[in-house]
Amino acid sequence: MVATHQLQLPLNRRMASAEANSCLSCLQRRLQPGRGIADVAMEPRGDHSVTLTLHYDPRVITLSELDKSVRQAGACLAAERVSRVLRVKGMVSMVSESAVERELNRLPTVAASASFASSSVRVEFDHDRCKYPEIEQALERLGLKVVEGGETTEAPVPAQAPAEGPWGRAWQAARAYPKLAMAAIGGLLVLSAYLVKWNDGLPMLRWGLVIPAFILCGWYTFQDTVRTLRGFQFDVDVLMFVAALGAAAIGHPEEGALLLFLFALGTGGEEMAMDKARHAIAALGKLAPETAIRRSPDGVETHIRVEELVIGDIVIVRPFDRMPADGEVRVGASAVDQSPITGESIPVEKVVGDPVFAGTINGDGLMQVTVGKLASQSTLARVIRMVNEAQTAKSPTQVFTDRVERWYVPIVLAATAALVFVPPLFWGKWIESFYRAMAFLTAASPCALAIGTPAAVLSGIARAARIGVLIKGGVHLENLGRVKVVAFDKTGTLTRGRPELTDVVPLFEMAEADVLALAGALERNSSHPLAKAIAAEAFSRGCAEMAVTNLEQIPARGVRAMVDGRRVLAGSLSMLPSDAPGMIEAQGAIKRLSGEGKTTVMLGIDGAAVAVLGLSDRPRDNAAQTIARLRQLGVARSVMLTGDHETVAAAMAREVGVDEVFAELLPEHKVDVVRRLIERDGAVAMVGDGVNDAPAMAGATVGIAMGGAGTDVALETADVVLMADDLGKLPEAIGLSRFSRRIIKQNLAIALGVIAVVSPIAALGLANLPLAVVLHEGSTVVVVLNSLRLLMYRSRAAEPDC
Repeated sequence: MVATHQLQLPLNRRMASAEANSCLSCLQRRLQPGRGIADVAMEPRGDHSVTLTLHYDPRVITLSELDKSVRQAGACLAAERVSRVLRVKGMVSMVSESAVERELNRLPTVAASASFASSSVRVEFDHDRCKYPEIEQALERLGLKVVEGGETTEAPVPAQAPAEGPWGRAWQAARAYPKLAMAAIGGLLVLSAYLVKWNDGLPMLRWGLVIPAFILCGWYTFQDTVRTLRGFQFDVDVLMFVAALGAAAIGHPEEGALLLFLFALGTGGEEMAMDKARHAIAALGKLAPETAIRRSPDGVETHIRVEELVIGDIVIVRPFDRMPADGEVRVGASAVDQSPITGESIPVEKVVGDPVFAGTINGDGLMQVTVGKLASQSTLARVIRMVNEAQTAKSPTQVFTDRVERWYVPIVLAATAALVFVPPLFWGKWIESFYRAMAFLTAASPCALAIGTPAAVLSGIARAARIGVLIKGGVHLENLGRVKVVAFDKTGTLTRGRPELTDVVPLFEMAEADVLALAGALERNSSHPLAKAIAAEAFSRGCAEMAVTNLEQIPARGVRAMVDGRRVLAGSLSMLPSDAPGMIEAQGAIKRLSGEGKTTVMLGIDGAAVAVLGLSDRPRDNAAQTIARLRQLGVARSVMLTGDHETVAAAMAREVGVDEVFAELLPEHKVDVVRRLIERDGAVAMVGDGVNDAPAMAGATVGIAMGGAGTDVALETADVVLMADDLGKLPEAIGLSRFSRRIIKQNLAIALGVIAVVSPIAALGLANLPLAVVLHEGSTVVVVLNSLRLLMYRSRAAEPDC
């Protein structure tokens, strides 16, 4: 169902009309009809605001994604519009999703997307026109209950003490999975009823066993059937329940009970299997500790809940404790295991001034940390919220299967009716025809088709989160897997983002160490990035400090001063006359280093050029390896986009193995290049830092930001976030996405294959009702278990394109 919502977008009241019109044009481009958006209409108002009417499908595109596009155009959604992800109990099948969405979308301003796979519901609503209790009441009318705490980020998985003995463990399992426990007891009753029948026992005893079996095995199916019929709909549960009652009505009560038993066993097994994926995500919420040790200004230490911490508080982090909040190291040093957030395998050394993140694990050092963010706004909390929201967004394949089911189910019902009523008109008995029709109906039910894609998406997103990759929905998981071209920003993405000294070229018989000592002494008082790089290299090599006097900065040229009694300068060639000693040799060295894509600094002493220093922004250590792994994965081309000079860009491209370079680009030019790449090559991923690359990332098929643990902008603007500042996570993310697409295709093949083979066999009477149920439920369990393989995904040298 496509929902229509009217959203108010206020623009800056001081904005000039031409600026406002430009903003509106940009907004209209960003909200073009496409994925999830059916139509857009905008009407300027006299108070410098805009009425935006969006026809969009909340199952496909979320409010936060719309908000991101709107903010990038310079506007913002009305503050009254909020989004919440709720964890609920009571959804018993995939068809519950449509019932929940249908009921909630009837409320004013509400747009809902439900996920049976994750047992959650995302609701977007205007809290001025619809209050949250109304949403809870609507869910209660459907027999659903919001888990205490409401939002998924506030609903921790309750810890249970391990049970002792086999009976204790069995009781604990029964409490955790009542559907499976009731099915097991009902199955024993069905077996007993069959034994009585085979031994010609009393009919009363048979029915005394069959009726409780019907109740136990059909309890949850009956609930869903009633709920669905109240909405004047039909689903698989209705069909199964009718088939079971029909079998009992024509003298096959044991087979009807067996049908409900196998159906309950299958759905209970699915629920238990899916819990593995749910718990993999819920485990994220248990990473942060519940309490912290706060140190008051007078040195008193108290234990408080992390929710009570405020910005500026000082907390004590003992050895091997988890960080209670995002903040900055104030006192102490330690190696911190950041793998829960970033997926990094090696602990990161933290000293005074370094950032730390809630949920990461301290090493053997005692530290004091200044709280920088509230618990609800920590990187971990925001990641959990985004992962929970991602679970409720439908992937393209899931939307497609939903559309197929809308016309498929009526066709199956019509075919079933034909099998019931047509054959008796020409041959056979009505009871035989009815039995065959029930078997056909069971075999043709699209359970596996419905659960296959969301189970794979949920498992894929859960696994990605565990390896430090945040994927914001099934659409991005699938799109990342079909990427043919990866475009990289150069500075800070393929490179380290800071210049480093690479060459020291003495022009005469001067030792390299002496050159570096003089240059370091001169540059250590400058804030220029090149000067910092030279000073840092001199310090790392242990060059002796020298006295510097009369320091003078010359704008756009360099710096000069007296160093140990000598007149020393560093900068461009223009700082010395063209006929000065050493200038010819300096020009030759500069030409050679510039051809290698390096920035040069000339060093002069007492009016003569004595050395040339070469600096460059070095590639990341694993940049070339990452490009090679992407090529192994089947990525056709890697492209570099940079505002740097063409010579510098070409040299960097050769070093890391990039296929194509676009240099000297402004941010808007990068958007044009990405658009051309999409037209030429198909799906394109844009990798950047999430700040100046945001427009290009928004225009790409998939926008990927690096270092999301350190920047709020990266978390907000990208479709996929590599939480660590590690380019090597990119092939892992693409490999996982391709594996996910393979799993989805396998699930579709299994589901459709079983339907295609078993349905006609059942219609011809060659497969009885129990066999049809076994094959039907078997295919459903198989696709769920196949999806859970994603939770154990390990990066491979090459994951074939699929």
